[in-house]
Amino acid sequence: MTNDEFKTIKETSEGYYTEKRSKFLAFAHHVETTDEVKDIVAGYRKKYYDARHVCYAYMLGPQRLEFRANDDGEPSSTAGKPILGQINSNELTDVLIVVVRYYGGVNLGTSGLIVAYREAAADALAHATIETRQVEEEIVYQFSYPQMNDVMRIVKEMQPRIVSQTFDNTCDIRLRIRQSEAEALRQKLQKLL
Repeated sequence: MTNDEFKTIKETSEGYYTEKRSKFLAFAHHVETTDEVKDIVAGYRKKYYDARHVCYAYMLGPQRLEFRANDDGEPSSTAGKPILGQINSNELTDVLIVVVRYYGGVNLGTSGLIVAYREAAADALAHATIETRQVEEEIVYQFSYPQMNDVMRIVKEMQPRIVSQTFDNTCDIRLRIRQSEAEALRQKLQKLL
């Protein structure tokens, strides 16, 4: 994998683990912002209001620098950390895993909790479709209408994604391209000026 690629999951997936009558329901989501994380976690807290714990971990951004693990009242580092560990061991980002625990009446101990949360998270990821995506850069280019053919020739050659375009006396085109190819695209467009 190059440094302008990252792995994430395509859609929501579910996992399950049970130990000594405690049930662990795991849900893996593709997320891109902390606001999405907050909304999804709040949704699970509301839906599973009768559950003892709603623990989670997430990792955001292609560089995997923004992350958090939350134990939601479980002993420190027995829930969020093992969940985050599964995200890390699969080298994923833009992922949130929520594990809802229904207490079964028997204490699992710290090592039992760590195993349970890790296995529930692993099961959710085992049911996920993992995909590799490119880190993209956005390039906005302004040009005069007579340059249209030259600009479109470069677009056809380099194949960036066209996000938006307006054609008037002054034309604007907004492109997204793989980060490693952005500089080459910029230079080709600059040569038209």
